[in-house]
Amino acid sequence: MTQESRTPPSKMAKQLIKYLRPQRPNYNYLRDLFRHLRKELDVSVTTTPKKLPLIPTEDEIKKYYEVVWSAKNTQHLVMIKTLLYTGIRVGELIKVKISDVDCEECQIRINRGKGGKDRVVPFPTSFREILSMYVTQIQGQKAVYLFESSWKKAYSDRGIRKILTRYTEAAGIESSVSPHKLRHFLLSWLKKQGIDDALIQPYSGHESRQSLEAYSRLSIKDAQKEYNENIGKFPV
Repeated sequence: MTQESRTPPSKMAKQLIKYLRPQRPNYNYLRDLFRHLRKELDVSVTTTPKKLPLIPTEDEIKKYYEVVWSAKNTQHLVMIKTLLYTGIRVGELIKVKISDVDCEECQIRINRGKGGKDRVVPFPTSFREILSMYVTQIQGQKAVYLFESSWKKAYSDRGIRKILTRYTEAAGIESSVSPHKLRHFLLSWLKKQGIDDALIQPYSGHESRQSLEAYSRLSIKDAQKEYNENIGKFPV
């Protein structure tokens, strides 16, 4: 039987319904049913390989940042530098409160990040001055979150993405520079500097059996020391 002569899946599903409906199946029942069907029919599970993320080049990052800097919008400048220097996810960024920022230690605390985990991420000492000035400014405006809209509420995920897209278009970069691409750029850049994965993972928020083993041997100070020694070469 050729693929073209097969009964369409939608039609076959309707034929099976008359047998399945009396069983009042739920999701788990159907999952187990089709697991047994695959076994009986000798059908292997196929997976689609994950595509590597499109990461901006150093030249694109420099071009992008030049447009951000030229706009002279302090909030946007600090926002994009925070993404670039820390690699935090946009969903984590919008939850950062002023109280989570430690300008003395050059660290930002991420509370309940992906997987409900807390962690600390560093930023360069060169970023401390403008970040500290920004924090002082918004504290005077009674802000609670590090980045708030004109409505005095934390930005939404969509709001942050719209800001970044605006600068992508202004820079004339074909592929949109998203928060996730800035994150991938930092993590891949740190990797290129020869920094051990175990020292990158506390900041990336990734968790694996190997990374858990590494944490038992490392302190956050060890990781931040390595970060500080290399971030001076960062393109922005």
